[in-house]
Amino acid sequence: MFVITRKRLIGLGLLLAAGIAVVLALPNMVIGRPQLQPAAGNIGLVCTEATGSPKVFNLRTADGYIQTPDGNSVYMWSYTLNGNPFQLPSPILCVSQGDTVVINLTNNVTKITEPASIIFPGQTGVTASGGVAGLLTNEASPGGGTVSYTFVASEPGTYLYESGTNQHKQLHMGLYGALVVRPSMGANFAYNDASTQFDPTKEYILLMHEIDPVLHRAVERGRPYNVMTRHDRYWTINGRSMPDTLNDNFIPWMPSQPYGALVQVDAVDLDHNPNALPALIRYANAGTVNHPFHPHGDHLTVIGQDGRFLGGASIDTFARTVAAGQTADLLFTWTNVERWEPGPNGPVPVVMPQLQDLVFKDGVTFYSGDPELGQQDDLPISVTSFNQCGEFYYPWHSHALNEVQNFDEGFGGLMTLVRVDPPPSLGLCP
Repeated sequence: MFVITRKRLIGLGLLLAAGIAVVLALPNMVIGRPQLQPAAGNIGLVCTEATGSPKVFNLRTADGYIQTPDGNSVYMWSYTLNGNPFQLPSPILCVSQGDTVVINLTNNVTKITEPASIIFPGQTGVTASGGVAGLLTNEASPGGGTVSYTFVASEPGTYLYESGTNQHKQLHMGLYGALVVRPSMGANFAYNDASTQFDPTKEYILLMHEIDPVLHRAVERGRPYNVMTRHDRYWTINGRSMPDTLNDNFIPWMPSQPYGALVQVDAVDLDHNPNALPALIRYANAGTVNHPFHPHGDHLTVIGQDGRFLGGASIDTFARTVAAGQTADLLFTWTNVERWEPGPNGPVPVVMPQLQDLVFKDGVTFYSGDPELGQQDDLPISVTSFNQCGEFYYPWHSHALNEVQNFDEGFGGLMTLVRVDPPPSLGLCP
């Protein structure tokens, strides 16, 4: 039996700003799959879990289409749970340290006319039974072949699972997913160390990938493809490209792309919540190209890489190159150092522009009208603001700026936003 769990999260539309205010008209519907009845504001890590022991996941290959922000649709492959439709990325599997994990794979998609398999980078002692011998592991033959993989999740952290067959093709087609191993110390720790404790309501994964639609069209039509001519046109986080990354999990108009990528945290300051726990951000790169990922305006602490705790080697960074096939675990706290709040520390020591001097692209914004955190003020007539409660927004994006576009249309691609709310004790945000 499988249980899909979701973190408590906050939904919303957002401000895209990179140096200047670039604004997106994307009002966000707070709605999810009816049968799952998610709470309003469904963002954050979505775990697929197995009950009992061992932890058994029955997966199959699947194919279908994803939507891109420029109105295109792209043919993809993925793994999905038996009985479930195609989704991208494949389910995020969550287990606990010490669990015996069994993953049964069936390869039964008509258009997948070649063997398929799964490998588990970072896991030791993986055994495979059934299927046919392949280069890296046993493979499930096309037309309904099966293979079973077993391992013990011995080390906590963030991992990938992915195809071990024709990787130059199958990884790009979408045969990849993420595996999260919880430490024995508890699910609110990233590793078995007290310094890795985090707020369990603020856990996020950013699973990166890239797409050359010419390859996907060739596979869809059963035609040859020259990998030497590869030219990626789309870049995704959790199966979506900006601005779709900002929407909630399980939005009904993107049924094949269930996971959003918005990050939401609460501001921390000495007066209101000095002991607040950090958020946990999991990076994973399922593609074959390195991505220099930049949390704009922020520093994160890298505490783990490829499922191994860094300990004293942990570092603060404002840009992290996530290599192809690599994962990283990072803690994030947004500290209100500049005291962006009304009171004796104000007013803001600059002359504020007059309303008639403010221009917003398309007449919409996520700016509150006030530079102070938790405050809202007037905006020009005819401008619509989607700001809820005076929150701040920052873009998190690839610093390889060719990846921040959707088939030559920017901004888009490998980008999301972080939303920073005032401290909860102020009661300003829902």
